[in-house]
This record gives sequence, C-alpha cells and structure tokens, in this order.
Amino acid sequence: MSQFAENVSKRLFSLDVFRGLTMFLLVAEAAGFHHNFSELAEGTLFSGLAHQLHHHPWNGLRFWDLIQPFFMFIVGVAMPFSLRKRLSRGSRSEVTNHILRRCFLLFWFGVLLHCVYSHALVWELWNVLVQLAFTILIAYAIMNLSNNTQIGISVGLLVLTEILYRAYNPEAPYAQGHDSFGSYIDMLVMGKINDDYWVFVNFIPTAAHTIWGVVCGRMLLSQTSASEKLKSFLIWGTVILALGFAMDLLHITPIVKRIATSSFTLASGGIAILVLALFYWTIDVKNNHKNWLKVFSVVGTNSIFIYLFAETVGAQWFRGFGKIWTEGLLAPLGISEQVIMVINALFVLFIFWYITYFLDKHKIYFKV
Repeated sequence: MSQFAENVSKRLFSLDVFRGLTMFLLVAEAAGFHHNFSELAEGTLFSGLAHQLHHHPWNGLRFWDLIQPFFMFIVGVAMPFSLRKRLSRGSRSEVTNHILRRCFLLFWFGVLLHCVYSHALVWELWNVLVQLAFTILIAYAIMNLSNNTQIGISVGLLVLTEILYRAYNPEAPYAQGHDSFGSYIDMLVMGKINDDYWVFVNFIPTAAHTIWGVVCGRMLLSQTSASEKLKSFLIWGTVILALGFAMDLLHITPIVKRIATSSFTLASGGIAILVLALFYWTIDVKNNHKNWLKVFSVVGTNSIFIYLFAETVGAQWFRGFGKIWTEGLLAPLGISEQVIMVINALFVLFIFWYITYFLDKHKIYFKV
C-alpha cells in the first residue's frame, strides 16, 4: 500500500472540511444570519444571493436545498472509515449495537428539537436527525453487499417512492399541497400535516444519499488510484445530476426538496458526489492541507453536538446576549438596525465556531 493510501485509510482531511463547512452553514442559520441577511438584502443586488439561503417554495433547486443531502451523504462516506476502525477494536455485534444506539439517540434528539421549536411537547418527525436515523439504519443494513447491489437498492428506493406517490394520487402526485402520499402517512403517524409541506417519509428516497456516500467511502478506502477514484466520482456524479434535471425538464418528475422527489434526490446526490470529488482533489490529492481549512474542519469534529447546541440554547441565549453588545456599541454610531442584526448573527456564529475550536483543541469530542 502506498503512503498516500495509508494516509487516506487513517484520515481523510477533505471529508473533515466538507463536513465542517456543511455544519458551519447549518449553525449560521441558527445564529440568525440567513434571516437577517435576507432582510438587509431585500430589494438590492444581493437579493438573489439571499434567496439561495432559503429552501425553494416548491419546484426548483436552491443552494440551501443541498445542505441536508450533503449532511446525509457525508455521514455515508464516513461510515466505512468508522466501521473499519470499530471492527479493529471490537466485534460486528458490538458495531451493530453502536449503530442501533446511535440511531435511537438521533431519532429522539430530532423529536426533542421540535419540542424546543414549538415550546411544547409535540410528536413531529420532520427534523433532519430523525431522517438521518432511518437512512443510517438502511445504509448499514446493506453496506456489506457489493457496490453494485447497494446502488441497485438505492435505485429501488427511488422507484418505490415514484410508485407510492403516483398510486396514491395518479392525477397530481407531486402538485403543491397536502393531497400526497407523504401527507397521508404524516396523518397516520403524527395526526398532523406540516404547514410547509415537509413529510416524514422523505427518508425513503434520501436513504440513497447515505447509501451513495457509503459506496464513495468504500472507493476512497480501496487500493484504486486517486485518478481512478476521481474519474468514477466525476462520471457518476455528472450522470446522476443530469438524470435528475432531465426528469424535471421533461416533466416526468419535478425537483421538489420538500417531499424529496426522486429527481431531487438524483440531482442533489449528483452534486454531493461532485463536491466530494472537488474537495478530495484539491485537498488530499494535491496535498493542500492548509491551516485555514481547519476553520471549517473543527466544526465537523463535534457536528451533532454543535447542531443541537446551536438549535437550542445557542439560538435562544446567544442571539440576545450578542445583541447587548452589537446594538449597544453600534446603534450610537448611527448604524441601521438591519446591519446590526447581520453583524450580531456573525458574532453569534463566531461564538458557535469558537466552541468547536475549543473542544477540538482540547480533544473533547461528543460521540453519538
């Protein structure tokens, strides 16, 4: 095995940066940046950029629609690395117990987050952590199979999604509204429907993101040369991306993030693979382990912790705490309230980042 391959098998810095950047963007939303920047940018040249920081209302694809697919895909990429490490220290049954425990905790963390959002005890299963709990279980259950078999199963999940939605509402399976298979299941499971059209069964098609991540992770761990890995990522990422957009443009299945249509899953999954290829090539293959990249990588070292922290006490405490200083210092200078709120969001984001930096520096990692 080459020295490069040995290094990859131990740690993939590009994956750390990819995960960290994704989590950085997630906690930036919790810090209030997206909302406050959108208010400041309204009616300006930056309004289009601000729209990219929010989910598309229905048929279409914005940058922010890619964050959850990135998160689920990255988890999949990391699974072969984690599995290899854990099997070197324990048995398969111990690893399985760990996965089951992790998914159980992720599920209930996701449920509890909705209680925090609602300031009441609620039974809502739309959070990304709930979705991730199911996609990890599905990906782990089949990750010992060949890559081709795993890909075949992921395609089967997309076909199943198409069948379920079209069978439930043949006339308008993907029309905006609540008359869809996803909403039907929500009423059965939760007795309620999400006002913004998110549905619980999104984990069925988006399990493909985690499965494709596992396949990519296995390729990165393989003895194949870096050029061959990149070639596979570029080809398959482009094909999947093109197929997703073709389904939308040909009016076969619209790209809709909120109900995770098969075309959305394909398009976003293709982009995720291409972004992984970009990070892998620029950082690991070119050996550009720049110190400034650690600004993002440290956020990924405690990804679940900082997400939970930012979405709960972080958002509730630090936004108000930050405003004491930003408003107190900047308002007397005549700076507008909108600008102050953007600066406050950046200040809160810095606090979130520094927490992850401090934890990483002291080798403190919260494992789920």
